[in-house]
Amino acid sequence: MKTLDCDYLVIGSGLAGLSAASRLAASGNVLLVTKRDAAESNTNYAQGGVSCVTLPEDSFDRHVADTLDAGAGLCDESVVRAIVEAGPARMEELRQAGVSFDTRPDGTPDLGREGGHTVRRVLHSGDITGREIERALLADARRRGPRLRILENAHAIDLVTVPDPVRAGARACVGAYVLDAVTGGIFGVRAPHVVLATGGAGKVYLYTCNPDVATAGGIAMAWRAGADIRNMEFFQFHPTCLYHPEAKNFLVSEAVRGEGANLVDAAGVPFMHRYDPRGPLAPRDIVARAIDHEMKTRGLPCMYLDIRHRGEKFIRSRFPNIDAELRRWGVDMARDLVPVVPAAHYCCGGVATTVEGRTNVRGLYAVGETANTGLHGANRLASNSLLEAAVCGAKCADWIAANPNAGGPRDAVIPPWDSGPAVPSDELVVVTHNWDEVRTCMWDYVGIVRTDKRLERALHRIENLRREIRQYYFDYFVTSDVLELRNIADAAWLIVRSAMARRESRGLHFSLDCPDRLPEARDTVIHGFGRP
Repeated sequence: MKTLDCDYLVIGSGLAGLSAASRLAASGNVLLVTKRDAAESNTNYAQGGVSCVTLPEDSFDRHVADTLDAGAGLCDESVVRAIVEAGPARMEELRQAGVSFDTRPDGTPDLGREGGHTVRRVLHSGDITGREIERALLADARRRGPRLRILENAHAIDLVTVPDPVRAGARACVGAYVLDAVTGGIFGVRAPHVVLATGGAGKVYLYTCNPDVATAGGIAMAWRAGADIRNMEFFQFHPTCLYHPEAKNFLVSEAVRGEGANLVDAAGVPFMHRYDPRGPLAPRDIVARAIDHEMKTRGLPCMYLDIRHRGEKFIRSRFPNIDAELRRWGVDMARDLVPVVPAAHYCCGGVATTVEGRTNVRGLYAVGETANTGLHGANRLASNSLLEAAVCGAKCADWIAANPNAGGPRDAVIPPWDSGPAVPSDELVVVTHNWDEVRTCMWDYVGIVRTDKRLERALHRIENLRREIRQYYFDYFVTSDVLELRNIADAAWLIVRSAMARRESRGLHFSLDCPDRLPEARDTVIHGFGRP
């Protein structure tokens, strides 16, 4: 087996991974691996923008307060403050890297407003902010020269760990096994510092606005390597995904509501005021539950967004890409109600880390949506995700560079990959069937509203599926499809077990059997695989 050596291995090519990799290139050799082409990431599909204190009428305290309010008492306030206060400097660094945020004619930032924010503070680039950030950071990374190498179509299989040389009974990460998705070959990567930046887990659910790459790879790999996982029960469902029989996963950004769109029924009657005085700009957990409740109690397939009152000129200029995509599906924002339903959007839980991305496994770090730093609590404030990715990716790189001896042992041996008696698969229908079954089970039983009985059913089915998938994984040669199936099944189990452990309703976790909020907010932690 071929083994590549580097100082830093970064897995994932979104904002968090690129921020870490580009910064680390100043201190050593970086290998960034990504399972598709480098631009294919959750970042690339982010429409709304980046929340950041920018204008004098805003303040760090106000941004912190909005984040804490949305997080339903579970945010770590020290983490929130650290990330919020680091935001302006990181946004300036993004500009220096080539990111172009929209400005007004007088040169001041053209800020948007989204649900849960008490002021306008969302920097954006039209309605394709993520695509603009991804474009600029990829170009910047490629200018780093040979010290930053990007391997595309390289799918991480599992992390490699050895006994921690410092802490008895603990583990240290020394690299990973990687599948060449083009040739099918498997190679090893040896690195004393490994950064997971693989994005989220939206594909765990049947209906999601996430791209196909969001299959929880980093979370699942970290857990299998012994890392603690925190608060996976808090999965954010975006309230407004386009409802259309042929549209796969198109998100209608919360920025549309920030610019005055209302949520209405088919007759154009608003309903959000019955659920929250903030109306359509309430935090996402409240809006998603309201839409879900309206649909279920009234037997409706969807609800609607109405921004017709803003006029064609404004809509075409402020939301050119959303408008064009909707018109492709026969919906004109300037003249029609836009049919929407909630869909799985953002994993607020993840690998338990510090604000610098450190985990309980020596030499292993996680940043962005893969991590749970304590910023989001029980519900993420809109547009805080790109802020966290930018800030924590940089903080992680800076911490590693300042602590070069804190990683795994550099001379560790990466054992050759052993395929055992595995053979090429002639039963791919099993993968397809199990993929659909995991996602359908999660949508039906572990969605916006949960019950004890639904969670018990989900656990039983997911555990049976994990056993089948594990057997398939060892019987046949590894493929990207099998790896993604294995990861979503592990992530589904983590979500279900976390939801069963929380005996209250808080933020994104709403249980009909435990509808009240407990007086004390506590994290749900599932220890790494094999640990008590």
